[in-house]
Amino acid sequence: MPKVDPAELPPDEAWKKAKEACFGLLAVRARTKDELRQALRRKGFDDELGERLLGKLDSSGLVDDAAFAEQWVRSRHAYQGLARKALVAELKRKGVDGDIAVQAAGEIDRESEEQRARELVRKRLRSMTTVDEQTAIRRLLGTLARKGYPQGLSYAVVREELKNAGPVPPRSTMPSSTDIRSCRGRARCVCG
Repeated sequence: MPKVDPAELPPDEAWKKAKEACFGLLAVRARTKDELRQALRRKGFDDELGERLLGKLDSSGLVDDAAFAEQWVRSRHAYQGLARKALVAELKRKGVDGDIAVQAAGEIDRESEEQRARELVRKRLRSMTTVDEQTAIRRLLGTLARKGYPQGLSYAVVREELKNAGPVPPRSTMPSSTDIRSCRGRARCVCG
């Protein structure tokens, strides 16, 4: 069946197609009004029809930016480890009003944010057995910064978790990449 331009459809048919497009997107996951608005524009529906449809969906409760923001914050904090700052930025990119985004991210308290930062640091530390302390600090701080954690909290968590993990061997006692390469097939192994 050939693709039809929505502008060429009769108004009732265009309304029906736009509604189907929105329902299809909402069946996959919750969406913001702005996400649906952009999807309708990409599909060629005029703005007036889109706004009317979004108003209907909003009044019926199928599109609710505040509920979307709350669900998004819970999910992204729990599964991606994002901090409040990063969550607010993501929600704004998705078209959620700044005040709604800040209110939704406010559900995460400082203790919860700190606990999630600790979990992220511990997980990342497990893969850093061969790096010196300065490199570990730099990498861990970078990880937390990319996830939106405040600098002060990041420094405190990283220092404390490194202290709890035990001493990191100095760089000079660890085998270098040339030492490790020399181990393969050689009689003299320098890495013990």
